[in-house]
Amino acid sequence: MRDQPIWKARTEPTTTPHQPAELTLDQCIKCNICVTACPVTAVTDLFPGPKYEAPQGGRFRQETQPSTDHSIDYCSGCRVCNMVCPTGVRIAEINARVRAHMVKTGQIKGRARLRNNLLARPETLGKLGQPLAPLTNLLLHNTLGRWFAHKLLGIAPHAALPHFASHKFSSWFRKHTPLSMVTRKVVYFHGCATEYYEPRVGKAAVHVLEANGFEVLVPPQNCCGLPLLSNGEFQAAHTYHEKNIHHLVKYIRQGYVIVGTSTSCTLTLKEEAPELLDNFSPEARLLAENTYDLSEFLLLLWETGDLNTENLRPLPLTLPYHPPCQYRAHRLGIPSLELLQLIPELQIQLSQAACCGVAGTYGYKQEKYEIAMRVGEPLFQFVRHSRAPLVLCDSETCRWQITRATGLPAIHPIELLAAAYGFPAEEPLRTVLATYANNQVAVELH
Repeated sequence: MRDQPIWKARTEPTTTPHQPAELTLDQCIKCNICVTACPVTAVTDLFPGPKYEAPQGGRFRQETQPSTDHSIDYCSGCRVCNMVCPTGVRIAEINARVRAHMVKTGQIKGRARLRNNLLARPETLGKLGQPLAPLTNLLLHNTLGRWFAHKLLGIAPHAALPHFASHKFSSWFRKHTPLSMVTRKVVYFHGCATEYYEPRVGKAAVHVLEANGFEVLVPPQNCCGLPLLSNGEFQAAHTYHEKNIHHLVKYIRQGYVIVGTSTSCTLTLKEEAPELLDNFSPEARLLAENTYDLSEFLLLLWETGDLNTENLRPLPLTLPYHPPCQYRAHRLGIPSLELLQLIPELQIQLSQAACCGVAGTYGYKQEKYEIAMRVGEPLFQFVRHSRAPLVLCDSETCRWQITRATGLPAIHPIELLAAAYGFPAEEPLRTVLATYANNQVAVELH
């Protein structure tokens, strides 16, 4: 598909035939590999397993007949089943469509529906909460506020809710003066997490792209819609997706590609939204075919000799890295790991855990919180045993989940790469680098 230099967009979409997810259920050979690999089935009987819910259940399920098997709502959507299926059954998509049918037919209602709708709208929550960050953080992260959220909405009292940032990424970007030595342009899709909770990730992305000769464009954009898709709110997700197509395709037609630092956002633009919403218009295909995860994009630059690696500074640290399941679902290998290995003296401990458990908004819900924590326990143990000062992970919700469970700060790999290029680090990486520098000075003086 990528038969042009990656900094120049494909401006005519391909016409590859598409097979609806439901038609793949007949490819199931009942091997049970998906059941064995499912991290949710391994820790609870509330979800009988991917094979039973998607291909087998799908054979008896009719669009006009409401599902009576509510256990399908315990599918976390991690897509591990899709990745291990030897015959290509799109299990996660089938389950997501059934959940949407349950929402549409009123089988998920009342407090659960209200809570799910709130959690599924990070853009709205960000617009309301970030301008009053000190107050909203106080309300969301004290015992009384959590008690009310639990009693009124069913949000788990100990869920890994993020903290609003003191400023938005877009506010910083408007004031940012780009480097003058740029020869090409790229569009950055920051996503809700970077805009309202972790602007430092977007800053690092901009710095790294500029260090490689790119002018970064940040046009108007909306939430990718994945939280809505995960909670069965397909109509609202369709609105978000259409808005993003409207905002971004005009740049693609000018020859620019889209890059993003949120693995779930880029997967949604590439695959999840078109698949689940049956949106395969020429514009939707253009957006899908010209969207890249940032590490994917940078690694392709490296493979063509276009990545600046001469000025990377040594970072003599040993850090654990967890590639989140939404990232592995891109089916790209592990681009971030390969990029990190370009940094001199950096040692990476690679996690083999299947999932952190949070699965977007899944682990925020009271009835699923303990399941999420049990799913993530192998990862949490790996992180604790590493005895590292911080953790690397590409997914924002995974980072928050890891920090909540282990007490260790977690950062995006692009932040470490930006530091290797010599850009000032922000917290929590700044403290780690300063501590290491002070220790080195003490050793030399001694």
